[in-house]
Amino acid sequence: MFGYRVPAPDEAMLISGGRRGLGGAPFRVVTGHGKFVLPVFRKVRFLTLSMCESEVVETCVTKQGIALHVRAVIAFKVGNDTESIINAGQRFLSDQDQMSVLTGRIFAGHLRAIIGSMTVEEIVTERQKLAAEVLDTSKTEMAKIGLIVDSLQIQSIDDGDTGYIDAMSAPHKAAIRRQALIAQAQANQAAAQAEQEAARKQAEYARQTAVVKAEYSAEVDRAQAQAAQAGPLAQAHARQEVLDAQTELAQRQARLRQQELVAEIVKPAEAEAERVRVLAAAEAQRMKVQAEAAASYDRVALDRLLIDQLPLIVKEAAGGLSGANVNVLNGADGLGEIAAGLVAQGLTILDSVRQNLNGQGERHPGGARAEEGDGRPALRGPSAPRPDTGGEEPGEGTSDGERPDPRTR
Repeated sequence: MFGYRVPAPDEAMLISGGRRGLGGAPFRVVTGHGKFVLPVFRKVRFLTLSMCESEVVETCVTKQGIALHVRAVIAFKVGNDTESIINAGQRFLSDQDQMSVLTGRIFAGHLRAIIGSMTVEEIVTERQKLAAEVLDTSKTEMAKIGLIVDSLQIQSIDDGDTGYIDAMSAPHKAAIRRQALIAQAQANQAAAQAEQEAARKQAEYARQTAVVKAEYSAEVDRAQAQAAQAGPLAQAHARQEVLDAQTELAQRQARLRQQELVAEIVKPAEAEAERVRVLAAAEAQRMKVQAEAAASYDRVALDRLLIDQLPLIVKEAAGGLSGANVNVLNGADGLGEIAAGLVAQGLTILDSVRQNLNGQGERHPGGARAEEGDGRPALRGPSAPRPDTGGEEPGEGTSDGERPDPRTR
């Protein structure tokens, strides 16, 4: 568009004429955008903001008085702030190539001053320190002319024909050479050991290979031998299996025959023996029951017989008193007492006889009985005692039931 100007991204547009710029500058600075510029009344110039390079090759004398040829490269540019652009524009706008020349001269002077305060050893071993000191000392001067330094690189340091640097590096070279020789010897030794180890491994591998081959050959021979014997062995195994099967069959037949014999002979015999044992036990039980019944029957018969004989016993006892001289003092009561004593005497005799017969029945389980002509049991044993008139009968005298009453005379 007519009258509208736009600077490049790495340029600053300087507009002169008309109103003054910042801080009384003879122009206005425009960066990053365009602006209308009246023709004839305004004049436009452009200042580069891109990176510039300056190379310095200088002969400097060290603190030790040794001359060194130093080559350095400086990377710089115009500052991005308006003040730096104004300072650089006022100094280099008409001849911008002078920025590199002036920068090289400034750094050459500072480089000579810094190297003059250092030894060769410090310069060689501490290049970064040298570059940092040069930058620090030149920063103020570069800012005054609107320039900033991005980097300073010391590319080379040479002492010419003096040989100081070579002499300084000789011990290190010798040590490095010695270390190199030692490393070479160690490498040779390691190589020799590696070769020997490789030879041993090859020999070991060869031995193992021979052993494996021998084992394989022996295994093949065994397999062939087993294959040759496989037929006869198979036949022998087959015959052995047939014999085993026949033996097993014979054993099964024997077990079956044994079971048949047990079922046909042993089991019936055991059943018959069990039957006989059961019958004998039943017969013994029956005889025991009969014996107990017979003993019980004998006791009942004995009791009946004794009861039947009781009147006779009492009669006989009373007959013993027929000739005796008995005085009855209390009349009818006295006669009742005498009769009661006679009955008690009879019962005592009856109990004695029963106890005797029971004792004999226990000693003779079958009991003592005899069959009369009519089939009734007859008592075997002592008969009832007869009372003796001249003597003292049971129930007379000291017996409780027969003790004489003091009222009788």
